[in-house]
Amino acid sequence: MIGKDLNYAIQLLNAEAVVAIPTETVYGLAGNALSPRAVSTIFEVKNRPSFDPLIVHTSHLERISALATEMPEAARQLARRFMPGPLTLLLPRSGLIPDIVTAGSPRVAVRIPAHPLTQELLAALDFPLAAPSANPFGYISPTTARHVEDQLGDKIPYILDGGPCRVGLESTIVGFEDGQVVVYRKGGIAVEDIEAVAGPVLVRPHSSSNPAAPGMLKSHYAPSAPVVLGDIRRLLLRYPGKKAGTIAFRAPIPGIPEERQLVLSPAGDLAEAARNLFAGMRRLDAQGLDVILAELLPEQGLGRAINDRLRRAAAA
Repeated sequence: MIGKDLNYAIQLLNAEAVVAIPTETVYGLAGNALSPRAVSTIFEVKNRPSFDPLIVHTSHLERISALATEMPEAARQLARRFMPGPLTLLLPRSGLIPDIVTAGSPRVAVRIPAHPLTQELLAALDFPLAAPSANPFGYISPTTARHVEDQLGDKIPYILDGGPCRVGLESTIVGFEDGQVVVYRKGGIAVEDIEAVAGPVLVRPHSSSNPAAPGMLKSHYAPSAPVVLGDIRRLLLRYPGKKAGTIAFRAPIPGIPEERQLVLSPAGDLAEAARNLFAGMRRLDAQGLDVILAELLPEQGLGRAINDRLRRAAAA
């Protein structure tokens, strides 16, 4: 059921049920992060492997101190600049966090979402929320309440509707190793913006198993149709007679029906492209395509995060 009843969502979460919630990045499947029972339900509903850790969401920077045993100065600088917002910090976990949340890792991923409805929800709860994306594991992340209902509506009691997600890509995950700032997942904050605050960073590649942080698996965000990356016009020659869809940055592809095309941003705006990516991929995937042909965006700003999602969709 989709609705805007904050009190009902609070009631369900207090009863250790799971609820889909809006954030500025994507919709999350939320449960009490301090309850192994609630967190187990998240894994079950998503069919998510237990070795893939979850992000813990809270309402204020002060509350992070109960979840993590320390925060490096670089983390504090990033938090002051980007929280609330699409930034996740990977920090040494406190004893409050159950093993199931971190997949046994000594570090916990924490963030403060910027969505006003979820801010209000978190402030009203006595516990933080574990909340991975509200979709079956490995599939395209949801950016509207309807996306969640289409795939999880029969498995969860409530979807808190906060409208379309403003950013449309998951958060950027940043950790700290021996004084080095490390980006584990490219996301809604560009690597260049992280570097402007914290100095040069190390960008980690994906992991095929036992990831160091949430969202690091190589294959992810995949539609049902195979995704192939490259020069779309040339790729079309390899698929004669196939029902092909396309994902292009700025310009439509001649000869392809309009409804089978996703043009991310005719104006070349990377932020607009990010907002349109997941919803557009879902629209294409609903058409029973044989293949989706996609081009990479400029490898700068949010283009790096969009390319990351396209590469992982193609790796499925």
